Amino acid sequence: MSERGEVYQTLDLALRIGEVLLSSGAGAADVTAAMLEVTRACGVHNVTADVTFVDLTLRHQPSSDEPAAIQVRRVTRREVDYTDLTEVDHLVNELIAGHLTRIEARDELARIVSTGHRRRRWAVTLGWGLMGTGVALTLGGRLVVCTLAFLAACAIDRTQHLMSHRRIPMFYQQAAGGFVVTLIAVAAAATPLDVNPSRVVTAGIVMLLAGVGLMGATQDALTGFPLTGSARLLDVVLNTAGIIAGVGAGLTLGGLIGVGPTTFTPGDAGLAEAGITVFGAALAAAAYAFASYAPRRCLAAVAFVGAVGQAVQVAVDGALGGTWAATAAAVTIGAICYLVAGRFRVPPLAVVVPAIVPLLPGLDIYRGLALLAEGKDGVLQLASALATALALAAGVILGQYAAQPLKREARRLETRLSGPRMVGPFRRSD
Repeated sequence: MSERGEVYQTLDLALRIGEVLLSSGAGAADVTAAMLEVTRACGVHNVTADVTFVDLTLRHQPSSDEPAAIQVRRVTRREVDYTDLTEVDHLVNELIAGHLTRIEARDELARIVSTGHRRRRWAVTLGWGLMGTGVALTLGGRLVVCTLAFLAACAIDRTQHLMSHRRIPMFYQQAAGGFVVTLIAVAAAATPLDVNPSRVVTAGIVMLLAGVGLMGATQDALTGFPLTGSARLLDVVLNTAGIIAGVGAGLTLGGLIGVGPTTFTPGDAGLAEAGITVFGAALAAAAYAFASYAPRRCLAAVAFVGAVGQAVQVAVDGALGGTWAATAAAVTIGAICYLVAGRFRVPPLAVVVPAIVPLLPGLDIYRGLALLAEGKDGVLQLASALATALALAAGVILGQYAAQPLKREARRLETRLSGPRMVGPFRRSD
């Protein structure tokens, strides 16, 4: 390829693909690999890539005596759409396999990003509500608690949706979500209903934590992208601080009107309780995937993986404690996702993120905030939540490393790339 204009068009195609992947939560290593494979498939070699949290850069210099062609694309925030992510992933693999030309790939990418979501907005809101119900079930909630968790999750989604249309920063969206769910729990506690409001608040916290992107930040830090990882981690910290601020404000308001926060400690789960917990995890994982526009064909797989992860967590928790239980569950989820995602023709990222949602440390965050609201020391509980979240993110990636040798093509690719692929090409183009 000698025409400079064609080189620029190839770089532009690769950057647009990278933007979709990065804004969907893919790690910087995966985005880099995908963009470089796209340029190679289009006949442009000697390309280097630079990925940050907000910018993608590609440089092409065919020889030392020619000026470099440099293109930069600013990454815009997009609502996560796993259907778009899956279609872009298929597009990349089709292009690498030679089944699409560059022009065809460009047209197909334009169609994918311009057609909008495939699911009605009211259905997405109901999906978030079912996720809240599933999380409440994992906490042992009864009918009233599950109903309140459903309503709270729907209210959070509608509140954040309206705020996002007005371009209000995510920190304030998270704070508003935390405040809304706490108000609903406080209002329920002020009624004669037999309800434990802590479970409602915890379900809302888990819903808000699901979108903060800690796994992507951890993956970037582990795979040699410290700048991108640091930026993502700061974003995670700010969004989590928004949740803490909103829930804390709601608990303070509840204390002012005489409705104090309550806490609970889950007892030893019997056979029936464990079964309900596993079912709740499967429901929460599948509902999150549905609300994130995942293809319908993978919802059963997401539910299965989420249930297996929760079962491992329940089995290990009594013997080794919460953090190690979360680690074991995350490793299991990472390994299973790496092996089964291909059977459902979706990238592992679209399965692994929903599957770990029921394991997020919403309970520890609530306990810490409740103690602080009572004037006690809740730092230990908040630190435990941070440790659990990091264990989940690192455990998923470790599980992918453990399963990676079982796929010959992936093993061959990983000899020159920096980690197991969550999304992007799984076979070499040259």
